[in-house]
Amino acid sequence: MKQNFARKYVIPIDEIELDFEVFTNENGHDKDKAPKDGAYIYGLFLEGCRWDDQINMLAESHPKKLFEIMPYIWLRPAKTVEIVFDHCYTCPVYKTLDRRGTLSTTGHSTNFVLMIELPMQKKNDLKHWVKRGVALVTQLND
Repeated sequence: MKQNFARKYVIPIDEIELDFEVFTNENGHDKDKAPKDGAYIYGLFLEGCRWDDQINMLAESHPKKLFEIMPYIWLRPAKTVEIVFDHCYTCPVYKTLDRRGTLSTTGHSTNFVLMIELPMQKKNDLKHWVKRGVALVTQLND
């Protein structure tokens, strides 16, 4: 995505990062149509919290609910200087619930995918979600 964006707009690739927007059909996005830039992803599960559609932010989990389906996320390439992550939790994305993996030759875990910035309320600080072990996973064990 970053490479296609860099070529399309003739921008050096090292000046590009991914911006993230969580949305539902009410946000005015047509998920059945490809975005102008980037990609829509769906099928991730939130562990340790839930997504509140009313406030479009992370919220406490409902009682006895371990996992919640995450709405669509738009991975949108943009110039690094244009991206602002205010009051965001940097949420790790893993392939499986097993939050470990063997290290590849690059030194990265084979289970880790990427970090996604998710909005959170100002009253909740980063430590709040870290203590709850909030993460996104691509598949559940069952």
